Amino acid sequence: MFDVAVFGSLFLTLFVIMDPPGITPIFLALTAGRPAKVQRRMALQAVAVAFGVIAVFGLLGQRILDYLHVSVPALMIAGGLLLLLIALDLLTGKTDEPTQTKDVNVALVPLGMPLLAGPGAIVSVILAVQHADGFGGQLSVWSAIAAMHVVLWLAMRYSLVIIRIIKDGGVVLVTRLAGMMLSAIAVQQIINGVTQVIQTS
Repeated sequence: MFDVAVFGSLFLTLFVIMDPPGITPIFLALTAGRPAKVQRRMALQAVAVAFGVIAVFGLLGQRILDYLHVSVPALMIAGGLLLLLIALDLLTGKTDEPTQTKDVNVALVPLGMPLLAGPGAIVSVILAVQHADGFGGQLSVWSAIAAMHVVLWLAMRYSLVIIRIIKDGGVVLVTRLAGMMLSAIAVQQIINGVTQVIQTS
């Protein structure tokens, strides 16, 4: 049977970690200046990439980490460093990429991973899948994962209306704000990873 408690617990956990309201200004900053049609496509691409990554880790996560001899703290530190580099680009205004790849790159990195499918979300999903009992438990876990990604897509898809309101000056402000938020998230992620390394050593 479908387990509402498991569904609700994982959905709320992922909501807090993936933070749809918090991802909105970062999405707006990274997609600013592109046509609305491209921005909508990028929102869908980012969510699809995040879902794909989380699904793979949900099914094979622990095996992948064990095979590569990668610990969860190492994954957190690497993700934090990547986010920090992107945050510095946002803060300094150096967000331009080659025309032929910029749309794909932003949708994949950092939006798809590690912003949406970050270490926290990946670890939560790995643990939830491992602890789910029977078909009902697994159905509840995967339903929560799917529902969370629908919420993420809706948050990014309909945040594009904001760009039409705030115009270019507002986009610059949002970009700097997103850079500050992202750098704080990155530093916290690195600190958490280093703390876990120290605790386990």
